[in-house]
Amino acid sequence: QVHLVESGGGLVQAGDSLRLSCAASGRAFSTYGMGWFRQAPGKDREIVAAISWTGGSTWHADSVKGRFTISRDNAMNMVTLQMNSVNPKDAAVYYCAASREVLSLHIHEYNYWGQGTQVTVSS
Repeated sequence: QVHLVESGGGLVQAGDSLRLSCAASGRAFSTYGMGWFRQAPGKDREIVAAISWTGGSTWHADSVKGRFTISRDNAMNMVTLQMNSVNPKDAAVYYCAASREVLSLHIHEYNYWGQGTQVTVSS
């Protein structure tokens, strides 16, 4: 079992950068594929980025490609989402999640979720 706690959200201006962190506790963090999701008011939760067990493979949604970067540090049990050039469309609650798959793009394959961190972007 994995317990996830996100941090780093807040209010930023369009064009700014923000770094979200997800601290994991529990066993065998390095055997979980990790993902960042977001959910805006009235919208479905969507995947933003995913990273494989070792960090050797990553995936980013087209809407954030080139602006956001997912990374992980298995020694620190941490996964991060570096968000650059944010815009109002990026405003949402961001969730960190863990999957038993090596790397998953499917929400139903994520078994553990954090409580979320709010990102608000002012234009």
